[in-house]
Amino acid sequence: MQHNVLILDFGSQYTQLIARRVRELNIFCEIFPYNNFPTDLSSYKAVILSGSPFSVRAEDAPHPDLSQIRGKMPLLAVCYGAQYLAHFSGGLVAPSDTREYGRANLSFIKEGEVFFDGVSENSQVWMSHSDTVKTLPTNGVKLASTHDVENAAYKIEGETTYAIQFHPEVYHSTDGKQILENFLVKIADVPQNFTPNAFVEEMVAELKEKIGNDKVVLGLSGGVDSTVAAVLLHQAIGPNLHCIFVNNGLLRKNEYESVLEQYKGMGLNVKGVDASARFLDALAGISEPEAKRKTIGRVFIEVFDDESKISDEVKWLAQGTIYPDVIESVSVKGPSATIKSHHNVGGLPEYMKLKIVEPLRMLFKDEVRRVGATLGIDAALLGRHPFPGPGLSIRILGDITPEKVRILQEVDAVFIDGLRSWGLYDKVWQAGAILLPVNSVGVMGDERTYEKVVALRAVESTDGMTADWVHLPYDFLMKVSNDIINKVKGVNRVVYDISSKPPATIEWE
Repeated sequence: MQHNVLILDFGSQYTQLIARRVRELNIFCEIFPYNNFPTDLSSYKAVILSGSPFSVRAEDAPHPDLSQIRGKMPLLAVCYGAQYLAHFSGGLVAPSDTREYGRANLSFIKEGEVFFDGVSENSQVWMSHSDTVKTLPTNGVKLASTHDVENAAYKIEGETTYAIQFHPEVYHSTDGKQILENFLVKIADVPQNFTPNAFVEEMVAELKEKIGNDKVVLGLSGGVDSTVAAVLLHQAIGPNLHCIFVNNGLLRKNEYESVLEQYKGMGLNVKGVDASARFLDALAGISEPEAKRKTIGRVFIEVFDDESKISDEVKWLAQGTIYPDVIESVSVKGPSATIKSHHNVGGLPEYMKLKIVEPLRMLFKDEVRRVGATLGIDAALLGRHPFPGPGLSIRILGDITPEKVRILQEVDAVFIDGLRSWGLYDKVWQAGAILLPVNSVGVMGDERTYEKVVALRAVESTDGMTADWVHLPYDFLMKVSNDIINKVKGVNRVVYDISSKPPATIEWE
């Protein structure tokens, strides 16, 4: 991708949101840790420094070398980034007299500044820091203030460098997207050419050049990501793409058969492989979430290795990895600590001779759906809720047994079918059920029971990086709860998860 925006991550929980807002402007961007970013910056048109949980005054504060960026490229420093520029460039950063967290309003904006075009005084912004810039850096010019923060925004004369002590990327900063557009489009002159059509054209050309006449094996899941990846690859290499749909024993009820039926007529070369016993045997006795994920990833690789050996001409393993998978699997000291590993991130073992191709690796979920629409994929398939790669294993807290899988499949079917029949499915971004590792006392038919507890989870989101729980109708929840308890043997209690992300994650493991 050309005309990139480079985002340096200092560990802020909002870094991914910066990328989302930039992408919404049809501008391609990438996130890199502050201590491990590309040495060749020739393809980048601008740089953004993220916020951070660190204080610039701390001994272990992130301290990157910006000598190839500062004064040579348009630079926007957000929160920690703004304090970093001040602290190390002749300014003063000190603990704030008042707690600067949450909503605030701009009380002053310097006139005639392109950076604040279309932004009026009293515009709401979101603060999230305990330090503040008391004295501007050398050549710093104040651009905006709030009632409590004198230097809410500033620029450095002689450079195309701007800094803000609030977060333009969050929803609560009402003109945040406008500020980002002012900087990237009007000041940095970054082209707005990152569109689904442009992505498809460029990616198909790239895949043709990279793969040539080699054969590729791709694991289909029935979900949006792997399906869009398959259609993209099919456009590039046609019959040289061999798709495999693996039953890992952890799919939803009847999903193996329905997914295979779904792909009929799409022109894809698809083979079904039932490896459910192999997966469940490998997972026996494993309770720790990361161990379960890694086990499933290992067995997936083994299955694909076996299948790829059918033809000596298979040289590539294609995966539907998307950008949140990559971001959440990156771990460096400080920035964006690993939340959870993903079974399709991290490379292949040495014994496997296949090379990896990931055509969607740089896209967020909503972007994948738009690309899928451009490719002509059926809207019903594109609207399918995300489903985790490890399947129901990370919705069964504790060890995995065939009986637990049966219970959760039945519960999940009642919940998802209920959402569809009540016209709620398309209003929810992701939904599922979780089998908890506890039993509870109940009464059925005047007899005491001691059976399983399940939690229902439904969230609304754009890309999974943040999410809010959905206010499902009480009548619906009552009906689904009754149906689950009456129809699923082994369950006597149903609860509803009302946690948002952050601080919780969408999946429980």
